[in-house]
Amino acid sequence: MNPVALLIFVAYVAAVLIVGYIGLKRSRGSSEDFFVAGRSVGPLILFFSLAATNFSAFFFFGFAGAAYKFGFGYYGIMAIGTSLMAVTFYYLGRRIWRAGKKYSLITPPELYGVRYGSEPLRLVVLGAFVLFTLPYIATQAIGGGIALTTLTDGEISFEIGAVIVTAVIAVYLMLGGMRSDVLTDLLQGVMMVVVALAAVGFVSYGLGGFGAANEAAFESVPALFSLPGGAGFFTIQIWISYILLWSFCDPLFPQLFQRFYAARNEGAIRKSMMAYPLITAALFIAPVLIGIWGNIDFPGLTGGEVDNILPMMLSEHAPAWAFGLAMAAGFAALMSTADSQLLVLSSMFTRDVCRRFWRRREITSALEIRTGRVIILLLSLVSLAIALSSFESIFSMLTKTTFTGLAMLFPATVAALYWRGSTAAGCMASILVGEGLYALIYFEIIPDGWMMGFLPAIPLVLIASAVLLLVSMMTSKPKPERVEEFFDSVE
Repeated sequence: MNPVALLIFVAYVAAVLIVGYIGLKRSRGSSEDFFVAGRSVGPLILFFSLAATNFSAFFFFGFAGAAYKFGFGYYGIMAIGTSLMAVTFYYLGRRIWRAGKKYSLITPPELYGVRYGSEPLRLVVLGAFVLFTLPYIATQAIGGGIALTTLTDGEISFEIGAVIVTAVIAVYLMLGGMRSDVLTDLLQGVMMVVVALAAVGFVSYGLGGFGAANEAAFESVPALFSLPGGAGFFTIQIWISYILLWSFCDPLFPQLFQRFYAARNEGAIRKSMMAYPLITAALFIAPVLIGIWGNIDFPGLTGGEVDNILPMMLSEHAPAWAFGLAMAAGFAALMSTADSQLLVLSSMFTRDVCRRFWRRREITSALEIRTGRVIILLLSLVSLAIALSSFESIFSMLTKTTFTGLAMLFPATVAALYWRGSTAAGCMASILVGEGLYALIYFEIIPDGWMMGFLPAIPLVLIASAVLLLVSMMTSKPKPERVEEFFDSVE
């Protein structure tokens, strides 16, 4: 066991718990404050919160694992795709913020409810958000288990590591809600930026320098340095698919969606999105390089083993204190995503489900906060159970489930915010058809040959869009006054 690294990890856990307590002390006791920080998050914290929330265990473990297998082409996909994603973030986010301010919205499904006045549509959206977010939370527990067992040289098992990380997240999140969440995001985001870039320096130095590391990796697996990359993965269809996939699905991550409500103003969203492509272009290269270089020291890894490559390389080449900081940054990446996902799902169950059973009693902020905390605990246990029962590559798990599933909500969201002629029936049909076809593909009931080499999300988004258009043209519109009131508030 590396005692220095373990001590740094313990210090990091103590720091996030202290920050969580600070969030509690700053809380104003309202449900709006608990779930969306009183809509007061400024540009700096919003930027780090969006970045830290989006850079999950996938960033430190999945990125490196994918680069280990597929090579430098993965960096191009992530850097370009994330830059384009900032555009959809801005054009959807500013209208989401305006609607949230006008109607005091807290959860993502509430937006669809006020836009169309449709309870069935709101519940369909709620179901999709929950179904495709729980596996994502599970990947954070998986990442935590990987990191902690590596940090302790196997003395703490993967299962115990996943439990510890999940418990820490649940505790500080239940303390202060969104205020604790965004404050820890600031700490975690800064850690990720500094440590990820430093990690490249330590590993390259251990391999004899940047040039020597690349030369050795090229000699080991030359396919990683050109397209289509390792295993012939990066065809032109795959490139297009992933670049579009991030733009379709990331704004629909409910934990990011909810942050648009929490912004202080539109300027905070605009400034965050201007900085987002710059930081991702600089930061994403770190795990990609380390993943590729991993083929030098640890050739032939397969399956879920590849997600261990970043901590394995750091353990091999970084000093104890640097390895400890890097692992703490890995924990920061996964915790900053899992806490946000738990919070947004808690808010949805509290306001979109439990409120329906409270109609005959007085609904208070205290009641909603208590309920939210209980649901955070329950969801933590559910996601932990998923993580412990199904362990596969993080990259594979997210691509197969969360990313594609949430992308099916993209046409309905764009229509809700930008198309007066869309209907609740059209949006609901779009989501159900898209998700239904995806389920048939996922369970291999429908073969994937008809997709011509593209990821399922791309043709399915096109089909869902066509369904939305056709059904909206054939079904009755919401009352004109409702439509005009909504668009007056978001335009």
